[in-house]
Amino acid sequence: MKLKRGLAAVLVAALAVGMMTGCGSKSSDKQAASDKKETLVMATNATFPPYEYVDGQDYAGIDVEVAQAIADELGMELQIQDVEFGSIISGVQSGKFDIGMAGITVTEDRKKSVNFTNTYATAKQVIIVKDGSAIQTVDDLSSNTKIGVQQDTTGDIYTTDDYGEDAVTRYNKGADAVQALLTGKVDCVVIDSEPAKEFVAANDGLKILDTEYVEEEYAICVAKDNDELLNQINDVLDKLKSNGKIDEIVNKYISAE
Repeated sequence: MKLKRGLAAVLVAALAVGMMTGCGSKSSDKQAASDKKETLVMATNATFPPYEYVDGQDYAGIDVEVAQAIADELGMELQIQDVEFGSIISGVQSGKFDIGMAGITVTEDRKKSVNFTNTYATAKQVIIVKDGSAIQTVDDLSSNTKIGVQQDTTGDIYTTDDYGEDAVTRYNKGADAVQALLTGKVDCVVIDSEPAKEFVAANDGLKILDTEYVEEEYAICVAKDNDELLNQINDVLDKLKSNGKIDEIVNKYISAE
């Protein structure tokens, strides 16, 4: 049976509209799916064992494993960017990175630039000296002491506030500050206790003073306009704390004393 030309044209037009509508719906669905972020980009400074360091071709450490656990819970793929410590906050602030984890202490000044999650680890800054050093306690530090620190860390911030710019020598890596101590360029190094243990174990003639410099708490930094991610991570951290996963990760790298 032949259709009249006019009726055929109407049917063809209707079919084309239906096909376009169907395609448009599928395209929109695909677009909506692609709009959902599937990668969690973490900025770190992988020179801070046992929190983050390079192990062969991979990254390892407490922060790396906690971040991986968070990404797994969120159904996301973790991508790690190893950058200078001082560029982490600004990178997260600008949206270049989703989160920053590098043994980052929560401070009032940093909170002006980024938001912080609930804390996931506690730490303390300690003082490394050579065996036989005249520096025996934190009270022996003064504005005349040559203090080595990793740039932009809280060790840098605290010692600069306490003893002034002239007393502090900054290095890109904690290992560089320790090397300066070994060669006599500085009198001591102020750094987190866990990396301090690694450095002292790897270098003869160094020790950690019994008196700590300051206690602090570590958290994950997130851009101020990303409340959704902040809340998601806090929910996951609560879960990882309650089920013992964070303790398991920390105990893997830090033996109980």
